[in-house]
Amino acid sequence: MHRAVRRPGRRRLVDLILGGAAAAFALAASAAGLPPAAPSQPVTEVLHGVSVADPYRNLENVKSPATQAWLKAQGEYGAEQLARIAGRDELTQRVEALAKASGDVVRGVMRMPGDRIYYMKRKAGTSQLKLMMREGLNGPERVLVDPEQLAKATGVPHAINYFMPSWDGKTLAYGISAGGSENASLHLLDIASGKAIGQPIPRVQQGQVHWTPDSRSLSYNQVRELPPGAPETETYLDTTVFLLKAGDPESKARPLFGPLLNKELKLDRLDVAEVIFAADSRYMIARTTDTTVPEGRLYVAPISDLGRKNIGWRQISGFDDKITAVELRGDTLYLRTYAGAPRGRVLALPLKDPVLARAVTVVPQPETGVLQSFSLDRDAIYTEVQQGFNTRVLRHAKGQVGPGKDIAPGLAGSTFMAADPAHAEREPWVGTSTWTEPPRVIAVGSDGATRDTGLLAATRPPGAPEIEVSEVLVTSHDGTKVPLAILRRKGLPLDGNNPTLLVGYGAYGLSFESFFDPRSIAWLERGGVLAYANVRGSGAYGNDWYRAGFKATKPNTWKDGLAAARYLIDQGYASPKTLGIWGTSAGGIFVGRGITTAPDLFAAAIFDVGIMDAVRAEESANGITNISEFGSARNPAEFPALLEMSTYHQIKDGTAYPAVMFIHGLNDPRVDVWHSAKAAARLQAASNSGKPVLMRLDGQAGHGVGSTAQQGYSKLADIYSFLLWQFGKTTQKP
Repeated sequence: MHRAVRRPGRRRLVDLILGGAAAAFALAASAAGLPPAAPSQPVTEVLHGVSVADPYRNLENVKSPATQAWLKAQGEYGAEQLARIAGRDELTQRVEALAKASGDVVRGVMRMPGDRIYYMKRKAGTSQLKLMMREGLNGPERVLVDPEQLAKATGVPHAINYFMPSWDGKTLAYGISAGGSENASLHLLDIASGKAIGQPIPRVQQGQVHWTPDSRSLSYNQVRELPPGAPETETYLDTTVFLLKAGDPESKARPLFGPLLNKELKLDRLDVAEVIFAADSRYMIARTTDTTVPEGRLYVAPISDLGRKNIGWRQISGFDDKITAVELRGDTLYLRTYAGAPRGRVLALPLKDPVLARAVTVVPQPETGVLQSFSLDRDAIYTEVQQGFNTRVLRHAKGQVGPGKDIAPGLAGSTFMAADPAHAEREPWVGTSTWTEPPRVIAVGSDGATRDTGLLAATRPPGAPEIEVSEVLVTSHDGTKVPLAILRRKGLPLDGNNPTLLVGYGAYGLSFESFFDPRSIAWLERGGVLAYANVRGSGAYGNDWYRAGFKATKPNTWKDGLAAARYLIDQGYASPKTLGIWGTSAGGIFVGRGITTAPDLFAAAIFDVGIMDAVRAEESANGITNISEFGSARNPAEFPALLEMSTYHQIKDGTAYPAVMFIHGLNDPRVDVWHSAKAAARLQAASNSGKPVLMRLDGQAGHGVGSTAQQGYSKLADIYSFLLWQFGKTTQKP
């Protein structure tokens, strides 16, 4: 067999080329006191009769030596500028100290039969979340998976992406990835011995892992291994669900469901599926989505079909049936839908005759609020209903169709299901969340009595100032009232001089809810103001609100944001000299079109892994999955809205833009780093304000998933420092 000969000098030569080019970029920039100019290979396309200029198309090739060199130089320039901000190191230390003082972080609590409790935990002062378990609340805590050990061995941060224990509690399935890439491999662990079972299975990126009722086999969705030269857009197409007996090698996995397997079902190539089992059900459910929107298709088959060569999948529903969540219990499938109920309702469908038209409503649409999700207990259905910035858990007794009852009315702020009650032994657990106090995990008795489980023992950091919260409705451009929550130190004067940060998102129907972040005290105690806007495109008032900031109606998203900005200025929280705006991921549209529409309203803007070029987004691996949310440039009906929401294409030469910081991980699998690269290059060339446009790049991070605690502290401190600098509250050291 022929084996390619390694050229030992080749990699070294590439490193020298990149290092030399980056040094040349940095040297020229340093001499002029400016960031390094981007290489430009302009492209102009005519799309549906519109001429679209793209001066930095070449930066989409992030693997090219020229792009790599420029990114490296930009990252070094940005790091140098941030390091010179007076007080930045002290702010980093304060953010970290506040996080440590508040105690351990606990997430993802799961309760299973036998009073087994699983959860993710990061102890105060440590780097990464570990997977823990105990038997009963009083049982000893045990570490099952420790990503920090992998980080020490490899020098690269690792993170747990998902986990699912078997019904009998003997085996654990979990996914782990490196460097923020989210490219998880599936691992199996014998829980009793702590020893690995078999070899990791690569490219199992979604947490869609389900055990069969006998706990012997599990289903998982695997991304294809692409042939060399395949375009990135093929990455998430034609995925397949496999069934594997625990302990068997991957080669014995049985294809179970997917576009390449079930051609008779005429699935879309973007249909990413999972096959769901329940411990007490003789049926299995295949559910598909495109991973972006929750709607999709549902199919059912008896588990006995696993013994046949071909499985007789029967379709239950399609995209137009607007089903966004499912729960399987015995011979009944429970469904959350917004069909005929824009704020959501729950249906029950007997699987002996799975005709959706005959499904019965078991939880009607709430009179007020939005039914966001639901869970099943032995004798009740629990729903989470959002009203404003708060969510409450309601109990709906079995057989009683009507409004639910708040299970913990004495708890302030939000309550939500802290652990799936489907396998609960005795009582539901709810998590608490408010703007001003750390969260708790509370057990609720049948008599309504509550007690703290002790799983979450976070505390308010000593010396933290008292926080004042205002939840208001702001009038937008068309008269619509937009929810805005404003946090500030109690007694802070409204004189227009406060450093103020407006945060927004507005996509996928996701909304801000009240939450407590001890790290933000570092901002509030310095006289800072935090404002969270549930603009259209969020799900604050249900599906209609979401669709009012969607594709052709997307301008409402940033126009609502601009209304919030003007309110903050008019009410004296800030002035255009002390107002900043921050958005993450799809929130890049909220920020970008805000500052390109009204640059005079803001002193600074933060783009955190933001979508910047909406026209070209679908040419990337994950971008193609977001067509359902934003549209396709290939579609003449959808192209105009994409061009309008694309910040990169709306930047105008000779405009006085605010200061900007782009934050991006080089391993981001959701929004490619070239989004930030192209927009940064364009803004650096176009803005005449003289204000900085910086790139903050992290070679061991992605979209934020899996980042270590230290990476989070550093990023937040850099955001606060950059804003204070641009607001004139601090200066740069020589």
